[in-house]
Amino acid sequence: MPRPKSTVSLDEVHWGALKTLFPYLLEFRRAVALALLCLIGAKVAGVTLPFILKHIVDDLDNVGGLAQAVALPLGLLLAYGAVRFSSTLFGELRDTIFGRVTERAQRRVGLEVFQHLHKLDLDFHLDRRTGGLSRDIERGNSGIGFLMRFMVFNIVPTLVEIAMVAGLLWWNYSGVFALVVVSAVVVYISFSVVATEWRTRFVRALNEAESQASSRAVDSLLNYETVKYFANERHESSHYDRELAVWERARRKNRLSLFSLNTGQALIIAIAMCAAMVLAAMGVVKGKMTIGDFVLVNAFMMQIFIPLNFLGFVYREMKGALANIEKMFSLLTVKPAVADTPGAPSLQVREGRIDFEAVQFGYNDSREILSQVSFSVLPRQKVAIVGASGAGKSTLFKLLFRFYDASGGAIRIDGQDIRSISQESLRRAIGVVPQDAVLFNQSIRENVRYGRVDATDEEVMAAIRHAQLADFVEQLPQGVDTLVGERGLKLSGGEKQRVAIARALLKKPPIMIFDEATSSLDSRSERGIVASLQEIAREQTTLVIAHRLSTVVDADKILVMDQGRIVEQGSHGQLLEQDSHYAMLWRMQQQERTPVMGEESPEAPQFVGP
Repeated sequence: MPRPKSTVSLDEVHWGALKTLFPYLLEFRRAVALALLCLIGAKVAGVTLPFILKHIVDDLDNVGGLAQAVALPLGLLLAYGAVRFSSTLFGELRDTIFGRVTERAQRRVGLEVFQHLHKLDLDFHLDRRTGGLSRDIERGNSGIGFLMRFMVFNIVPTLVEIAMVAGLLWWNYSGVFALVVVSAVVVYISFSVVATEWRTRFVRALNEAESQASSRAVDSLLNYETVKYFANERHESSHYDRELAVWERARRKNRLSLFSLNTGQALIIAIAMCAAMVLAAMGVVKGKMTIGDFVLVNAFMMQIFIPLNFLGFVYREMKGALANIEKMFSLLTVKPAVADTPGAPSLQVREGRIDFEAVQFGYNDSREILSQVSFSVLPRQKVAIVGASGAGKSTLFKLLFRFYDASGGAIRIDGQDIRSISQESLRRAIGVVPQDAVLFNQSIRENVRYGRVDATDEEVMAAIRHAQLADFVEQLPQGVDTLVGERGLKLSGGEKQRVAIARALLKKPPIMIFDEATSSLDSRSERGIVASLQEIAREQTTLVIAHRLSTVVDADKILVMDQGRIVEQGSHGQLLEQDSHYAMLWRMQQQERTPVMGEESPEAPQFVGP
């Protein structure tokens, strides 16, 4: 089903960032208050330094002998060193204390995005590229850290320091000095804002190019085997190089725009510094100012423009950070297509009966997948769903698991409409062995334990034995602690499927779904697993989606689907007697299983290696 694209303006992201930061500041009130005290101490010490320096220079200029030259400024020199050290010390303490707040904010926001992504529906994740998504989250999380560190404790304090310096210059000397400072600050900030807004588009273009290149690389590496199957390494490299070429051009434009911004800022600072020093020099020549005053003005101008230059950097980086977190915050605005109703109760499975009542569904409005599908699965009954590819078999499983909601009709478990109960309780009650078993890059033991994370090693091994995986595990040098590789690539298709079966069996849910669960198994393994499943199914309601009809001949009921409808249902024997769709599929598969002369029978034992 189509999803409206989320559009978030930069201003919306800015306010969203502030609202996100504020709760974390309140959570650590004492730490923030202490950091503020350290900030005030650092700023007071910084403003005091030029006055101490002025008196040192004046005392040195007026000394009458060697002893006086040593004695007079010694105390001031020691005071200058102490004040400079205290300014640095207070600054470091501020950053250290506030670091905890910053790190906690990054942790909380990162967790919030991670949890939100898991709440979104299947369509969202099918449409997204994992590499680009992870890069967006990484950059966004870094942007949150930057905003916390610099915007809260640097921008406002820097502006306060500039106001203090301008006031002191006006009070002690002339309003002309204050006018030079204020004018320079206004021009500098105005230029920085306009130029930074202009270059934000280059930052966005660079981020987009980085995401595209990263997505391409991740997609290619995740599909390593497919690339090898078709010998398409050169094609992949060429495609990746085109993405890198786009990134290179975006990087160059971004760098040139930064050069223009830095050059303009440097010119404004140079003009202001030169004007202030000319005024101070003229004051000394006229006898209105001392050499110490000249040094003080120079120190104040340096003290203003160093943080002002830093303010320009902070503003530039803040806009860049906001551009970086734009996509991450837009993720939080995406609403899942499948959502729990407010206060949805947990599913109460008493018997495990499943009812599909006139279910209709289509992935989009132009194509209907299921039409008026109705059937029931009684408690502890094994029901198989068979049919040609594209008949809608796997769609039934996705609807039961609430990856999607039916557009018409209802699905009930023990009389409870699954749309009215919480998704978590529904999925805890259903065990699934999917057709395409995807494993984590962990050990076999941990992949099986994922079915029930609090299971003991003995329970894990019991599930491995039921899944006919024990013999294979014993042959491995590291046994159950063998790593399976990215997405289980170190295992064969049959071995991955057996791990997935063991994982589902360990969960011990009241309802079990097998979606082509034995499609990658050899005949011997298939027979062993089917026997184990028959034993386990006595305690569970089992729904089997199968292509191999030989695996479901023992089912209590077989549903035959064709073009989104149930066209037949009954036991294996009853359906053969009807001599219709099912009987035709059965005869076709029996012919396929008949070995050609000279070939090994498919019933013969086969070894499936890694």
